[in-house]
Amino acid sequence: MIFPFTAIVDQEEMKLGLILNVIDPTIGGVLIMGEKGTAKSTTVRALADLLPHLDSVKGCPFGCAPDGPFCTDCAERTRNGEILETEKRKMKVVELPLGVTEDRVVGTLDVERAIKTGEKRFEPGILAEANRNFLYVDEVNLLEDHIVDLLLDSAAMGVNIVEREGISFSHPARFILVGTMNPEEGELRPQLLDRFGLCVVVNSLKDKDLRIQILKRKKSFDDDPREFLKQWQEEQDILRERISKAKRMISNVQLTEEAYDSVVEITSSLNLDGHRGDIVMLKASRALSAFEGKDEVTKEHIKKVAPFALRHRLKRLPFEDPVNVDSLLTILDKI
Repeated sequence: MIFPFTAIVDQEEMKLGLILNVIDPTIGGVLIMGEKGTAKSTTVRALADLLPHLDSVKGCPFGCAPDGPFCTDCAERTRNGEILETEKRKMKVVELPLGVTEDRVVGTLDVERAIKTGEKRFEPGILAEANRNFLYVDEVNLLEDHIVDLLLDSAAMGVNIVEREGISFSHPARFILVGTMNPEEGELRPQLLDRFGLCVVVNSLKDKDLRIQILKRKKSFDDDPREFLKQWQEEQDILRERISKAKRMISNVQLTEEAYDSVVEITSSLNLDGHRGDIVMLKASRALSAFEGKDEVTKEHIKKVAPFALRHRLKRLPFEDPVNVDSLLTILDKI
């Protein structure tokens, strides 16, 4: 059994970063940085219970959306005039382990069968399972370079293409990337770092009362997991419904000229490359507004998500703290 999301003590920044990505998957995922033993992995895995159901093509192992994009099989079925039936599937958290092989990530083609029978038989990999779901990488900074390259390619194109001996198969690979890491164990490649929409930082709690809460809740869960889950079920249901409501209303949240001005005022004052930070900040602030039940984005929403969207994009000198956001906080105070 998985420890309930709402029972995790404090760490509000980490929880909010994950929730915003459920509300708007196009934010681009979240990188969770923090020392060991701060419930990073526990929180990500606990998210699974709060995830919504999605409409998918019935029987498709890749979870293709009814309106596309389609995998090779679904595309062929539509070309043949077949009406694709749909079903509800619950989103999930798919884990990508360290030391995983390339074939396990992208999947494999049975070339011999294709040559003999003309039938394309594709064995789905982790990217297939992760389509339209959360893809979680623990200790993402320790991931091997060739696996990082595969993730970067898939994240950029939104599709996984496997080619062997002139035979190819493709399927959508639109996942929400979540990574956890301890900065003391090494840094993340800049190309992958920039692929994370948000970056949040967690620290061990210093408050005595909060630390006692952690001990008591962990003991209760270990002693009787079912009873503990039952005690937190109402809180879980409330948060699940709040997220579901935010997903339904996010398209109606207004982005005013003041919101655009506030975003650009922040980003133009910083030494940033490109415009990804602006886009992510706007999407995250809109998701936050929907989560709070508001119908328009305010400066306060933007100021709250700005550190999430920009802290890992600030330029820094070699060996400088990667999450030093003093310059960003100074700018936010002036807005």
